[in-house]
Amino acid sequence: MLKIYNPPTAPIRVATEVGVETAVKVVIVLIFVAIVVSLGSALFQLSRKGGGDSRKMFRSLALRVGLSLGLFFLLMVAWSLGWIRPHGL
Repeated sequence: MLKIYNPPTAPIRVATEVGVETAVKVVIVLIFVAIVVSLGSALFQLSRKGGGDSRKMFRSLALRVGLSLGLFFLLMVAWSLGWIRPHGL
């Protein structure tokens, strides 16, 4: 009987899953950094002499809230698709 050769696909699949996991983790860290920078910008506007510009502070805080919500939804989607896995700490 003639056997058809089926090459193993597991190493390729694992490599792409690791690539997606790494990319998602990098995006998460970048969003965290953007949240901290936005918060720092709002603090700078608040601490300026003369009261600072409240519109810039408001925009900065609104951006932080938007980034936080986006990060939350990204974490939920990444978890549901299996791109990130919880681990016991």
